[in-house]
Amino acid sequence: MNYFDLSDKQAAGQRILAGFDGLEFNDSVKFLINTLKIGGLILFKRNIESPVQVKTLCDRAQDYAKICGQPPLFIAIDQEGGTVARLPLPFTQLPGASEISSVEDAAAQARVTASELTQIGVNMNFAPVMDIAPKSIPSVMAKRSFGATPSRVSELGTAVIKNLQASKIMAVAKHFPGIGRTTLDSHLDRPIFSTSLKELESFDLLPFKAAISSEVSGVMLSHILYDRVDSTWPASLSPFIAGHLLRKELGYRGLVMTDDLDMGAIKKHYDLETIVRQVSKAQIDLMLICHEGPDIESAFRLFLKQREKGESLESFNACLDRIMTAKSKYL
Repeated sequence: MNYFDLSDKQAAGQRILAGFDGLEFNDSVKFLINTLKIGGLILFKRNIESPVQVKTLCDRAQDYAKICGQPPLFIAIDQEGGTVARLPLPFTQLPGASEISSVEDAAAQARVTASELTQIGVNMNFAPVMDIAPKSIPSVMAKRSFGATPSRVSELGTAVIKNLQASKIMAVAKHFPGIGRTTLDSHLDRPIFSTSLKELESFDLLPFKAAISSEVSGVMLSHILYDRVDSTWPASLSPFIAGHLLRKELGYRGLVMTDDLDMGAIKKHYDLETIVRQVSKAQIDLMLICHEGPDIESAFRLFLKQREKGESLESFNACLDRIMTAKSKYL
């Protein structure tokens, strides 16, 4: 299926990755797939009990999408290792990035992760973290970063990307353009980071450039307001950072997605209509809404309204093309 084969409703839904409650394939998941035509699901600990249970859930969701005439689903998870790992025992409990000491260890961990995700029907991992965490500050990413230098983060991060994707698990580099030099958690509120574009380019962006050179499938945007780069919009809503810097300057052609839009950095500052408008302006392919609730359907309706009115049609189609290209390659 190509993007031009999609109905307006399918086109609207493909732009959304959604979370849900429960361990089983339930009516809420059916609604997301059949009514809202979503592009994919996001799994959390609340959805995972055992390997057999989660595989059944993923398989039933994919089968239902097929029955409904939908493209196959992205099924995504945050499985970094360490403090951010959704898979409980008996899945392998892996160390966080800060504890990985070599390229060989990073590659081996990625292979284990890819094997276990493949076995349960997950096809996208929101990893690796490509943020650099300097030792001189209490970085919000201290335990989740591979290190304090661009070269180390680049080397270990690209090993993860290559080994995940060699096993058909889409890797997602995060959190562009870099949050390692921040100390406020964007789950709680919107951090403001005053750094120049030149400083970003000479430090924070280097691992992301390496990830792009490694053909990483996706890049996740941070919710940080880089006030000397874009004084109005956080990266996840910024046409300059997502559209110009990432797409044009760095030449990235893969999937671009927001971080979870339920996080305080966004939820406390922007209404959903503004969010959807900015996502479209910034050429961001996928919106992440990780908690069950009315925002998922509201976002779908707003995208559908754009589609039916023919607003930003060329940009919308470019997003759909990237989404369907990734699905064709990996699913």
